[in-house]
Amino acid sequence: MWRYFKDYPFSIIIVLIVIYLSVTQPPKIGILLFKNADKFIHFCMYGGISGVFWLEYLFKHRKKKLNYFKAFIGGVLTPILLGGAIELFQRYFTRFRSGDWFDMSANISGVVIATVIALFLLRPLILKRPKTNV
Repeated sequence: MWRYFKDYPFSIIIVLIVIYLSVTQPPKIGILLFKNADKFIHFCMYGGISGVFWLEYLFKHRKKKLNYFKAFIGGVLTPILLGGAIELFQRYFTRFRSGDWFDMSANISGVVIATVIALFLLRPLILKRPKTNV
């Protein structure tokens, strides 16, 4: 268990920030940047969770054969399940938030796009980069 804190510190920090932002009452600022701006925020939050995990995973395993099953669980399944759990929590346990299927679809879209970027753009770049011991 503690190995995950050592191996994926930024992913864990991002997850904790997203959980905090998702279960606290948002400030009443009354500014809507554009229609459905909250969906874009959901897309970015869950794309960020997935993207940071993929970066940490790919850097850690750049000289090893990737275990795509474990990577899928950490980079895809976990953020999607977390998003679903938070949406349900907001729906049934808060008065100031609401669970929304469109929020969940934005969460999933962010995870999918981050995964595609990580595997098809970042992974080839990371594999080319020489490993340094710092």
